[in-house]
Order: sequence, then C-alpha cells, then structure tokens
Amino acid sequence: MRRILTLILTVAVGFAAGVGVQGLNAQPAEIKRTVLLKTDLPGVEGKEAVVFIAEIPAGVATGKHRHPGNELIYVLEGSYILEVDGTGPVPLKAGEVRHAPPGEVHEAKTFGSPGPSKVLVFLLAEKGQPLAIPVH
Repeated sequence: MRRILTLILTVAVGFAAGVGVQGLNAQPAEIKRTVLLKTDLPGVEGKEAVVFIAEIPAGVATGKHRHPGNELIYVLEGSYILEVDGTGPVPLKAGEVRHAPPGEVHEAKTFGSPGPSKVLVFLLAEKGQPLAIPVH
C-alpha cells in the first residue's frame, strides 16, 4: 500500500512540475497587426503611408519597440498604458489619439484591462520599413 501511495505521489508531483514547466515555456499572446492600406505618398519621394490595426490582448506587454516614422494612433477599443522612455506612463483609452515621433521608444501594457485593446495606426515612414522595430 505504501508503494502505491509513493507511486501516486510521484506521478502527481511529476505531472504538476510538467504543467509548471509548460506554463513557464508558454509564449505570450501575440500582438496582431492587420494592414489596411499601404501606399506611396505622391510628392514625397521614398516615403509611404501604412494604415493598420493593432490588437493587443488583455494582460500583455508589447515589449519595448520603436516605429520607423511618425506614428499617429487612435484607440478604437479598450485601454492601456503606454510606457514612453524618458517621459513615463501615458494612459490611453477608446476615443483618444496620440502622436509618436520617429524613433520614440515605448511599450504598451494592457495589464488590468478587462479585454483586448484595438488601435488604428497611421504610420508615415521610409518605404519598405517594418511596422515596429524591437528595442532591447
């Protein structure tokens, strides 16, 4: 009987440890970016405009990043805190707008948000650049 209890306890502890390791290895929810429009800007050589929607799940931090040009944002849904290097936290909620100048390092955090945040972004940048550039 003692052997059976020891075996059950060993299996239970092993299972719990395995679940814990899986939780530690789980990848964070991804930020979904959907491009709505990408177009050259006539009269502005080498520049393009990109309009996209960024969806940030609740309880997620985007990681520090910057954008390769002027970023104009309009919060469609939800709320989040934008941590801006050198400035501090900027709370944003549905209906609010913000301009991020080229190269500004920031991170969006949706901790405490009851649901995902959805942002409409207008990016004016050098042609062919990525939408966001991670900063470490």
